[in-house]
Amino acid sequence: MQLHFSPSMRSVTISSSNGFTDLMKIKVAARHISYRTLFHTILILAFLLPFVFILTALVTLEGVNKCSSFDCLGRRLGPKLLGRGDESGRLVKDFYSILNQVNTEQVPADLKIPDNFTQLVSELNSNTYSAKDFAIILKGMMERSERDIRESKLQELMNKHFAASSVPKGIHCLSLRLTDEYSSNAHARRQLPSPELLPLLSDNSYYHFILSTDNILAASVVVTSAVQSSLSPEKIVFHVITDKKTYAGMHSWFALNPISPAIVEVKGVHQFDWLTRDNVPVLEAMENHNGIRNYYHGNHISGANLGDNTTPRLFASKLQARSPKYISLLNHLRIYLPELFPNLDKVVFLDDDVVIQRDLSPLWEIDLNGKVNGAVETCKGEDSWVMSKRFKNYFNFSHPLVAKSLDPNECAWAYGMNVFDLHAWRKTNIRETYHEWFKENLRSNLTLWKLGTLPPALIAFRDHVKPIEPSWHMLGLGYQKNTSIESVEKAAVIHYNGQSKPWLQIGYEHLRPFWSKYVNYSNEFVKNCHILES
Repeated sequence: MQLHFSPSMRSVTISSSNGFTDLMKIKVAARHISYRTLFHTILILAFLLPFVFILTALVTLEGVNKCSSFDCLGRRLGPKLLGRGDESGRLVKDFYSILNQVNTEQVPADLKIPDNFTQLVSELNSNTYSAKDFAIILKGMMERSERDIRESKLQELMNKHFAASSVPKGIHCLSLRLTDEYSSNAHARRQLPSPELLPLLSDNSYYHFILSTDNILAASVVVTSAVQSSLSPEKIVFHVITDKKTYAGMHSWFALNPISPAIVEVKGVHQFDWLTRDNVPVLEAMENHNGIRNYYHGNHISGANLGDNTTPRLFASKLQARSPKYISLLNHLRIYLPELFPNLDKVVFLDDDVVIQRDLSPLWEIDLNGKVNGAVETCKGEDSWVMSKRFKNYFNFSHPLVAKSLDPNECAWAYGMNVFDLHAWRKTNIRETYHEWFKENLRSNLTLWKLGTLPPALIAFRDHVKPIEPSWHMLGLGYQKNTSIESVEKAAVIHYNGQSKPWLQIGYEHLRPFWSKYVNYSNEFVKNCHILES
């Protein structure tokens, strides 16, 4: 910045060295002016010029040095000299205020809402809107998008529910072909186990596993994974229980595909003399109660009470609660284990959607301290969705009986991999408590709880559960897509509980290999039924 005095001392010019010429010119009147006055004027200018220089430098650094006139620079410097900031902050605050105002208003029903962003820009170019009008249009577009996304998600959940409730063609084919093999092939009908091994079925020095299922492929994976992961496979005895229609096919599979050196017994529910209507009131109730038939076999969509406030997650849980598997006797059999296996003292009960990845023999060494059920608790863990289950997640605490009898914050536990001390169980009234609450739920028109066999078991086993380490049993692989692969690899038993079973097309592809590696795809029946062909 430079200061120039005219030869006559009648004008003073301030110019910039970076392109701003004639930044300021002071003309001195023609009349006589004292040198003292001039000296004071120069002194004042000398005091102000450093500040002008600093402001000019700041503006230049902010990218406004392209101004070609003093007027432009004044517009830039003016607000700063007056102590005012950038106007953009105030504009943003004003727009926030408008958005908050619009948030409490309804979008007019007759408002024409653009279909996409391109159309919105076109509308803004061709029409003049106030900030409030623009905010209302924006709100309308957002609300419509949210409705479309919600409807798509609910439709996806409905399709997934029906897919999970159906039997895949390949698995149905496998059952039919093996059933036909049972009738035509004597080897498929051979006794399981062979006669000389029958005493081992009640030998408590062996590791006894119980599996209740009508899914032949799933049963084969459970047994194969347990045997291959065991350090003492010759000490394993599997008791596979199935229904009457699947018995022939299940027997054929294990007769034709022995899992040596383990012992496998296959029994149908019709082969247990103890399973009568007198001993199993659940059986008659499931067959004759109109409420149960309507609930599980009626219109699942209308029965789920789909409303405007129903979230996709709530809708999914309502649909899952209506799965017909929950009225299958196979699902209730676990409550009768002490009577079905009167000579056994300690067993591990497995669901058919699990995979065993580690030797489970240490489970028999766990001291249950007089408790009946060794299970993993599901109210605490790294996964806040899977491991956040308490009684309030299963029971209707608006019902007076439930509110009076149960604690909503009591920790739940998992079915699927349980260590049962049958000797201690026989000294309790667990079965009677189960029946009592099951009947009470029927009398209350299924208003105490909706979801399957776990709720009455949570009540019946109260004060009879011994928590075991969570690493023994990892849950959620059938509904938690974001399951940690690292955690899966470390778990002793992984459980595909949920709708996305690994044998279904809707199963999660990145989690399926942990299950499918135990499927024998070279087996003739598996190949001919095209199971899980990509």
